[in-house]
This record gives sequence, structure tokens and C-alpha cells, in this order.
Amino acid sequence: MAIRRLPPLRAIEAFVRIVRLGSARAAADELGLSPSALSRRVSALEDFIGKRLFTRQHQAMKLTDDGSTFYNAVAPKFDELAAAVEGQVEDSRVLRLRLGVLPLFGSQRLFPRLPELRKAQPRLHIDFDTSPHLDHRVGDTLDAAFILSPQPDPSFHAVQLDHNKVYAITSKVLADEIGPVPDRETLSRQTFLIHNELPDSFIAWKQAIGLPDLEPAAIDHYDSGQLILEAAAQGLGIAIMHDAHFDRAQDGRLANLYDIEVKSPYSYWFICKPHALDVRAVRIFHDWVVKTGL
Repeated sequence: MAIRRLPPLRAIEAFVRIVRLGSARAAADELGLSPSALSRRVSALEDFIGKRLFTRQHQAMKLTDDGSTFYNAVAPKFDELAAAVEGQVEDSRVLRLRLGVLPLFGSQRLFPRLPELRKAQPRLHIDFDTSPHLDHRVGDTLDAAFILSPQPDPSFHAVQLDHNKVYAITSKVLADEIGPVPDRETLSRQTFLIHNELPDSFIAWKQAIGLPDLEPAAIDHYDSGQLILEAAAQGLGIAIMHDAHFDRAQDGRLANLYDIEVKSPYSYWFICKPHALDVRAVRIFHDWVVKTGL
């Protein structure tokens, strides 16, 4: 059986990376090529298939309709081929993922589900990083991360995991003292506990209770979800957090201060650089996140 003639894989790789990175310069940097060398690979691919894949204006490259059609047809097959080859590489017995995780998200949502991932993908192993500003290091020291954000930077491939409400979480004892109806005088004597990842949630909550200019006695800031919930349970103040944080904590000492509907400005997102999806460990984890929703 005759083998069909195919274009050079390096030319297809150059094309796919330009589309996924959104920039010829970024693709050239990723592949370690000069811009002219990258352009020659794309031109060779266009000559082979007899269609113009990009329009070129100055240094910008924009997909044509034929280019979009070609990408949709070829990119999944290219990923399958890359995965098949990687699966045959001797040192691929262990797939390593460098993952940034917010501690509270990790303990409440990720780690309870990891045993099922390990069972399905025993070769996948994860190095965890809980440092702040995880998004700044994705694509550098991290392959991917879970973050809290209104909207991730558009340079990331991002998967939104949820839509949250803002809760004012405190101890049941303090909630009884404050009462069931918002009162400016009472609230102005309280200490509010604000997570560093959720600064705008307090503004949204104040507006929802009709006291947008409320000035509390003090605002204490935290960078740990576990600590802020424990502080609230101990009666140290009113924690402005998400409904999911409250529900998943299942802590009988805690209470939601008022029964009001407040849409959070923030959501949890899974992020990585688009080209990172070419890496088998990242792709496996990404697909699992999308499938499970965590």
C-alpha cells in the first residue's frame, strides 16, 4: 500500500503554534526560530496544499477562511500524533505537571477528587505550588494554575469553573449579636476579614445590603482561605468569602450573616498558556478538569 505524501511535520507545527499563540513572533520564540525561518516553513506548507493560510500585513499574520478550515482539520490529528509519539518515549513513564493551586481550593475541591484522577492516569504526577500571584508564573515555573479572577489575561487559555455568590461569614454567636437585618451602626463597629484575592467582593456586598459607604471599625487582610474561615469561626470578624467556601467548609460554628443574593466579581479559573496544551501532562489534566468541572 502506497504511503501518501505529507508536508513536513515542522511546517505543520509552525502553523499550529502561530494559531495557538496568536503571534508569529511568539511562535518563532517558542520554536527557537528566526521570523524569516518560521515564515519559510509556513510558505512551504501553503505551497504544498495550494492555499493561502494567512494574510500578511506588516508583521501581523491573520488566518484566512482556508486557514481556519485547515487548522480545524489538522490540529486535532497533530495533537494525537504528538501524544502517540510521546507515549512511546521511554522516559514518559512518569508525566510531570507543575501546578499552581490556591490552598483553600486545593483542600476543598481539588484534593478530594485527585484519587479518581490518579486511578485513571497513574503516570501523571503533580508538583504543587501555593505561592501568591500564580498567574505571573504560568508559562515560566508553572505549567498551569487555578486562580481567582474576574477574567484572566487573554494570553491564557482559560476554563471558568464556577459562578459564585458573596457571603459575609462569621461565627453563629457574632451573627446572633449583629441580628438578621443590616444596621449601619452595628456593622460600623465590626471588624471585616478580607481575602487578598477578593478585594472587590466587599464593595459588592456593601452595595447589595444598601450601605455602599459603610466604614467598619477595621479591615484585616488574609492570604489564606483556611485561616480566614477559622478567624471567622472564632468570632474575630466578618469574613467576605464565597458561598462555595462556606458550603464546602461544613463548619457548624459558621453562619452566613444575611440571606441576600450578591453576585461575586470573581470566579475560579484553570489557566495555562495555549501552547502548553501540546504537553501531554497538561492536556490530560486540562481534559479532566473540563470533564469533571471540579
